[in-house]
Amino acid sequence: MSSTTTVAVPEVALRHGNARPMPAIGMGTANFPVVHETIRDAVVAAAELGFRHFDTASMYGTEPPLGDALAEALRHGLVASREEVFVTTKLWCTQCQPHLVLPSLRQSLQNLQLEYVDLYLIHWPVSLKSGPMVFPAKREDAVPFDFEGVWRKMEECHRLGLAKAIGVSNFTTTHLDKILATATVKPSVNQVEMNPVWQQRKLREYCAEKGIHVTAYSPLGGQNWSGEGNAVMDSEVLAEIAKARGKSLAQVALRWIYEQGVTPIVKSFSKERLKQNLEIFDWELTDDDRLKISQITQKKMVTVKGFFSSEGVFDSVHLADMEIVEA
Repeated sequence: MSSTTTVAVPEVALRHGNARPMPAIGMGTANFPVVHETIRDAVVAAAELGFRHFDTASMYGTEPPLGDALAEALRHGLVASREEVFVTTKLWCTQCQPHLVLPSLRQSLQNLQLEYVDLYLIHWPVSLKSGPMVFPAKREDAVPFDFEGVWRKMEECHRLGLAKAIGVSNFTTTHLDKILATATVKPSVNQVEMNPVWQQRKLREYCAEKGIHVTAYSPLGGQNWSGEGNAVMDSEVLAEIAKARGKSLAQVALRWIYEQGVTPIVKSFSKERLKQNLEIFDWELTDDDRLKISQITQKKMVTVKGFFSSEGVFDSVHLADMEIVEA
């Protein structure tokens, strides 16, 4: 292995559960189609640079290459021990039924070659009939979500030590209210789409009050389901700030997210960009930069409407109940 300078990444303590502190930036692994070697090699390269926080999901199909990469990183001494790494995976909608939660996590752990994950998330506030994972989902497969029953089983995953912390993803304050009404172990994290073009102020305020840490997917606007260009990377406001600071536009977006107390989950398989993504901790935006970013026109990319195919009908649920845009 070539010698590379490893960046020391700050960490944030999670308020609920007993996970180790979460590194303040994570590497995302969602990539379609899944090319095992590409993902494995990118994760090994990221570990060499200093990434210690890795995010996957059963839906992505990237648990096996991530597991192989972590095993390799440990073998080569790029990572000193399992305890040094923070791994998140997620429960897919077809498994969002109480009796399927634990088996789903056990399968994920097998895929990852791990005895526990640091964080286990409910991927969407959507429950689908059991069956193969397909995307977009069929409308007629949507079924009512048993928030209390599913969360009880998430708590069991935590009690058994298979998930050091548990949480949710794509949940609004309405969905979180349902979980918190019956939770014994509170969700430690809510992972949502967040970037300078979708700032999630109301949701972040709520989560701060409840001690729920927010992590941001699509921090650079990557998950664009509308196909209308990338509002983050095409932002003139961010481009101007980047030029003035002598940074890349991506670094400005990631730094802004970090300054909001949120952990970005950023996906890149290029070693040079992975390295740049870590170089956000030793400088600051100015008050003027922050003001300009606060005034950026807001636009959400990922929606529950885009989650389902346009054909078919919802038999037993309302689309509004699954809405992920904060009212």
